[in-house]
This record gives sequence, C-alpha cells and structure tokens, in this order.
Amino acid sequence: MKLYYSPGACSLSPHIALHEAGLPFEAVLASTKSHTLQDGTDYYTINPKGYVPLLEFDDGTRLAEGPAIVQWIADQVPQKKLAPAAGTMERYRLQEWLTFIGTEIHKQLSPLFNAAIPAEVKPVFRQKVLDRLAYVDRQLAGREYLMGNFTVADAYLFTVTRWTTPLKLDISGLANLNAFMARMNARPAVQQALKAEATSG
Repeated sequence: MKLYYSPGACSLSPHIALHEAGLPFEAVLASTKSHTLQDGTDYYTINPKGYVPLLEFDDGTRLAEGPAIVQWIADQVPQKKLAPAAGTMERYRLQEWLTFIGTEIHKQLSPLFNAAIPAEVKPVFRQKVLDRLAYVDRQLAGREYLMGNFTVADAYLFTVTRWTTPLKLDISGLANLNAFMARMNARPAVQQALKAEATSG
C-alpha cells in the first residue's frame, strides 16, 4: 500500500492515521508544486486531480480524499477504535466533524496560501477561520479529543490547525485548542509522521 503525500499538506492526516493503525505502507513524496514524483513521474498520471493525499492499494486500486481515506484506515483496525462502528450515530458524528473540518476550516484556510487571491479579501477568510476555531475550542471544553477519545477526526483537525502558524493566525487565546495540539504533538504516531515528512525530499 502506498500513501502519496506532500510535507505540510493535508496528507499529514492519513499519514498519522496509518501510524496510529499500525498498517504497513510506503510513503511516496508527490510535490504539490511540480506535480511530479521523485523519479520524475507525472503525478497527474496517478491522480488526475493532481493533489494529495492518495492511497494506492496493492492491487492498483486508488482512493482519494482525506476524509474517505482515514475512515478506510480506521475500518481496517476496528479494535483500535480510530472511528466508531459504521451505522452508529457516533459514526455520523465523526463524519460531521470530518465534513466541518474539511469545509469550514481546511477550505477557508486554502485561499490564505494562494498568492493570486487579492490581499484585501484575505481578512474575510482569516476571520472566518478564527471564528470556526473558536467554535472548536468551545467543543473541546472538558474533552481531550473532539469525540472524547482519539479518532481520525483529531488527526485532521491537528493537521489544518498547524497551518495557523505559517499563516500567522493568532490562536493563543484558545486554551482548549492549544491543549489539544499539545496532546496531539505528544502522540507517538504524530511524532512518527512529522519526523518522516521533515526528513523527506
């Protein structure tokens, strides 16, 4: 199994999930700038969307989109409880969080990395992200993780919240979120994924 990833991108989320699950995989660096692999292969020939993450199975089947990938990973090791059982209300709560993180945080942060977006527009996105993260902070009150116990949604939240640092978004006042980030940073699987990505390329 291969995980196509790019350091600092949202592919960190399934990278963490794979380590949490203990599944064997090969991490394949796919540049989001040049859209090529290290051997020169055109990444568009592997993923026509051109972005990461992408999971490729041993039979050549591929699965794209982070929220779908992390749920597949979780379902391979149900005993680890990385996701609630399919069909339960708790599973739909997980999907609720994955959707919220993807649409209300991840996709609101993306324009802030885009040099083509007019500077006068960016404060709108910055404020929207800060509002959404304040909501998350309130939901984390009295909890270690989004759903109480660690799930793959936490890996996704951790991944996108890390982007506030290079974007200079001040989240210092969000005590619950900062405590969550510290807990995540301390997890061995998170440390493994971050170390692998820091030494890649």
